[in-house]
Amino acid sequence: MMTLSRFATIATALSLASAVAAQTPPTSPASATPTHRALAAGYKALTVCSAVFTAREAGADRTPASVEANELVGIYPELQPLIGAMPVEMTADAVSVAWDEAAPPRIATYTAGRGCVIEPMGATQTSRRPPLARSTSVSELPTAAPRGDATALDSAVDRAFSGGFGVGTNTTGVVVLQEGRIVAEHYAADFGPHVPQRTWSVAKSLAGTLIGAAVHRGEVDVTASAAIANWRAPGDPRGAITLEALMRMSSGLTSDTAGNRTDGLYFGGTTVDEQAPGWPLLAPVGSTYRYANNDTLLAVMAIAPTFEAHPPAELFDRLGMTHTFAETDWRGNYILSSQVWTTARDLARFGQLYLQNGVWEGERILPEGWETFVSTTSGPQPPTGAFGYGATFWVMNRSDGVPADAFAAFGNRGQYVVIVPSRNLVIVRRGEDPAGKGFDIAAFARDVLAALD
Repeated sequence: MMTLSRFATIATALSLASAVAAQTPPTSPASATPTHRALAAGYKALTVCSAVFTAREAGADRTPASVEANELVGIYPELQPLIGAMPVEMTADAVSVAWDEAAPPRIATYTAGRGCVIEPMGATQTSRRPPLARSTSVSELPTAAPRGDATALDSAVDRAFSGGFGVGTNTTGVVVLQEGRIVAEHYAADFGPHVPQRTWSVAKSLAGTLIGAAVHRGEVDVTASAAIANWRAPGDPRGAITLEALMRMSSGLTSDTAGNRTDGLYFGGTTVDEQAPGWPLLAPVGSTYRYANNDTLLAVMAIAPTFEAHPPAELFDRLGMTHTFAETDWRGNYILSSQVWTTARDLARFGQLYLQNGVWEGERILPEGWETFVSTTSGPQPPTGAFGYGATFWVMNRSDGVPADAFAAFGNRGQYVVIVPSRNLVIVRRGEDPAGKGFDIAAFARDVLAALD
């Protein structure tokens, strides 16, 4: 049985659970710590909730069984052994997952237009938020025959679904947009044009786009100190961190693990304002590249006052991304480092905005030259790897067969949006790749580009 003091200890520990979970994987479900089990249940509740309810709102259908077979396979090794045995219960607007006989189940709650939230540890009732009215009037992306070798293009897309760009990968959707028209589109079983998937870190690039829209409206200056209340005390060196430094992963802040896994926030029920602002400086601002979820979370916190008049859904609906759902924590803070659910077609529209230099249907959305700003590697760079880093976007100028102006949004489990301005091309690949099974996006982009040459 779980005592009250033990329960409180677990709830407190979840704010640092990413470090704990990453360092102490269980060898079996029986040896799992309460923290692992609580995180696993939160992961399952939120994933099932978001997948099933956003698909339903978008006019498609997902079942918990489909989610179990795709999104809940090949996840973090410390959580994978625990997920399968945890039962799911669904109501009209919530999913609950039991994880301990003496503790309340983990609960994820759905709200129309907003997606799902994971409730805090110990919650016995669901949060009630007002539904968010979303646009339903939008024109479909046009389709066309590709300008190039259609057979070669079809071959590249087929190989994406058959493991040709990574053994053991699980491609769920591909859309190729050439000159604003869909020239290739294909989906795996259980997926389709109206099935949202989690973006994971593609959300960081969406966050950078929302920042750009705020800059264009004159509400934000990326060169100014980030507006984080915790850093405003006299003498706090973090007051020197600019919004641009956060966008370029060069804040100098420490983070709990490499890559800065934030499991306590994503699945544990802690909140952005609890998780993100408290980290101390580790290096001078702008001197060091360190990929960190917290940098994006802090950048979004800095522009949060603009969301009252201009929430993320406003921009998404303006672009016709009406099947895109930006999720929040239970206090309403957007988690735009990872938790956006969207479709391949909506991500193609997102890429097209950059091909059009930030203009959509004659209206400027982003500042002039924003596409150059986000795709320029003007800050410190990753010391290893095939890609550089701009400002919330990756840069593909090191990839053979890919034009030097190509830049991209990348996300966990194989989410990719490749934007090639010189070829007027957007390549979207969605996946549910198991941990350790990487999809070679550079090779896929190269083959698609060669087919359309």
